[in-house]
Amino acid sequence: MTGRPETVFTGSDLCRLTAREAVALLKARKVSPNELITASLARTAQVDATVNALPTLCEDRARAAAAKVDPDSLLAGLPFGVKDLNPVAGVRTTWGTRAFADHVPTTTDPVIARIERRGGIVTGKTNTPEMGAGANTFNAVFGPTFNAWDTRLNAGGSSGGAAVSLATGQAWLSHGSDLGGSLRTPASFNGIVGLRPSPGIVGSGSAADTFNPMPVDGPMARTVADVALFLDAMAGFDPISPLSYPAPETSYLATCLADPGPVRIAFSPDLNGLGPVTSEVADVLRRGMETVQGPGIHVVEETPDIRDIDRTFRTLRALGFWTSARITPDHVTRHYKPTLQQNIAEGRALTVDEVAEALVARTKAYEVMRDFLARFDVLALPVNGIAPGPQEQEFPPEIAGVPSRDYLDWLRFAFVATLCGLPALSLPIGFTPSGMPLGIQLIGPPRGEGRLLQIARVLEERLDLRLVPIDPIVKP
Repeated sequence: MTGRPETVFTGSDLCRLTAREAVALLKARKVSPNELITASLARTAQVDATVNALPTLCEDRARAAAAKVDPDSLLAGLPFGVKDLNPVAGVRTTWGTRAFADHVPTTTDPVIARIERRGGIVTGKTNTPEMGAGANTFNAVFGPTFNAWDTRLNAGGSSGGAAVSLATGQAWLSHGSDLGGSLRTPASFNGIVGLRPSPGIVGSGSAADTFNPMPVDGPMARTVADVALFLDAMAGFDPISPLSYPAPETSYLATCLADPGPVRIAFSPDLNGLGPVTSEVADVLRRGMETVQGPGIHVVEETPDIRDIDRTFRTLRALGFWTSARITPDHVTRHYKPTLQQNIAEGRALTVDEVAEALVARTKAYEVMRDFLARFDVLALPVNGIAPGPQEQEFPPEIAGVPSRDYLDWLRFAFVATLCGLPALSLPIGFTPSGMPLGIQLIGPPRGEGRLLQIARVLEERLDLRLVPIDPIVKP
């Protein structure tokens, strides 16, 4: 627990509940959806001027949904936040870019509609970097989001608003998405849990990404079991998403809560030098692994032999950005920030040989990871090699003395799961000496979400950190 600061929470008792506790009260008719909406909005009014996590609210729409929600549905009327990359009918949706600053869609993204059919109620949109590009949440429409544990620092991104809204008790569940760690980095930086599921678990649709397995939607919450509950609300086949498939017969929550039996964890401190790691991050992760080691959980230090991860990820990511830009009007793209313009230019400059080489390298990496995860239940590794830096710094200029070329350099540990289509979860594991929470990344086998959640829950119990919700920590 080294470095943990003193925290307080002045929100209501309802906001302090876990999502599962709130749903249990809803199903027992001991609390109403409207009471939870009121509590969420009151907490947002109390703290969001400090952190800027939930810039768009939709109270009238939420109240209307509460009047029609099925109290016996999966979420039973539980409010949740939606990342401002996914349209919600009748709610301002900006993608964090000036061209859509006043855009109000008439249709709802399929994954959000699915959550609503299963009893979730949208209360607002969470802040994100422009078009979700970047691991520092700021944009020209709403400005920056600030870390809940130190408002001078980076909240992570691109699901930064989602993570901070959870950490500060504005939401019980929050929708996120992930390509290069967009769920995992903000979860790590704000002391909450974020799961990047395998492609196809959550069926969603975008003209540019319909057949692209790299970007996925996923659940964020304050506990592992709440993440499992939210994944159950998200999962399932949707014909709009050709990669999607039906949810499992046994719910993710039921699997998560089951006894995992013996657990084998491979711990890789830096994935054979894939990226630099500061000593403070290395120390937090190692102490955490020592804490969870014990009866039923065996931890060994071992690393899969994977190659060309950085180059392969950059190539395929740039291809996706260029694909999207080709079908986006100029009146939109001309507003993009310089780093986003750079990503698009890199995609346009790719040769067919570079793309082919990346596809082959991805297949080889998958084969290595598949074999490795046949011997271990999970691979544990850093989420990032560095703790949060100043909010005004788009990305760290260096990590452990190694200069950063661009904003992707500090996200390299996210690339493996994305390239290989593997589930990956950020779990709070400890604190830096300055009091910032950090997570550890747990990668599971192909389509191994249930087992991954099950193991993460047991590790969560052994670590016993109980981090959030908190009042934002404002330092001079």
